[in-house]
Amino acid sequence: MKDEIFHFQQFDIHQGRAAMKVGTDSDLLGALCAGGSRILDIGTGTGVLSLMLAQRCPEAQITAIEIDSDAVLDARQNFAQSPWSDRLHLEHISLQDYLLQHSVPQFDSVVCNPPFFHRSLHCPDAGRTRARHTASLPFPTLVGGAYNLLLPGGSFSVCLPTEVLADFTQLCLQTGFTPRRVLHIKTLPHKAPKRHVLVMNKEAHGAVQEEECCMRNADQTRSDWYLLLMADFLLCGPR
Repeated sequence: MKDEIFHFQQFDIHQGRAAMKVGTDSDLLGALCAGGSRILDIGTGTGVLSLMLAQRCPEAQITAIEIDSDAVLDARQNFAQSPWSDRLHLEHISLQDYLLQHSVPQFDSVVCNPPFFHRSLHCPDAGRTRARHTASLPFPTLVGGAYNLLLPGGSFSVCLPTEVLADFTQLCLQTGFTPRRVLHIKTLPHKAPKRHVLVMNKEAHGAVQEEECCMRNADQTRSDWYLLLMADFLLCGPR
């Protein structure tokens, strides 16, 4: 097995086993999601979201759950080798089974980089299929589970592509969430947003913060917004 490593400033991500590697979606969500003192990371994969949150929230206790056994091995290694191993708790379990064991609200923040392909063909790689397709974690299960596990006033943060944004948002509203922050993220100034970070609140109301952001300038260099966002995480220069 080749031990593929993605280096952040304060931790490393070993990702030689996991089907899904570190990508832009996880970077964006890890930097933009709501923090808290008790956080649940659903479908942690290699553990990158949990590690970014552990860095951002020095007092947080973070529970990460993951169904894929290979990803669990990577996440366990990444957590153990990080500076925050005492605050990171990993369980090899699906959200469905976790909900059977934990029926009482206990978190003030839930984060998930959810699977979102539900009409495309399944990939021959079973682990990649689980990570990418909603069959393993249907949106109603995810949204309902997050709502049930959150304390009143808690936040639910996700990163989604444009094609599922409307349906997912409507499901959140029907479940009882109210939008707190919505970021529409472009890759280039002349292109439409491709990713959207949603922060929803449980039983809390207020003005919605909605903004459009761009990751790169017209000349393909990283934008000031993106460089500032990732300044404490990525080992990146001007490009």
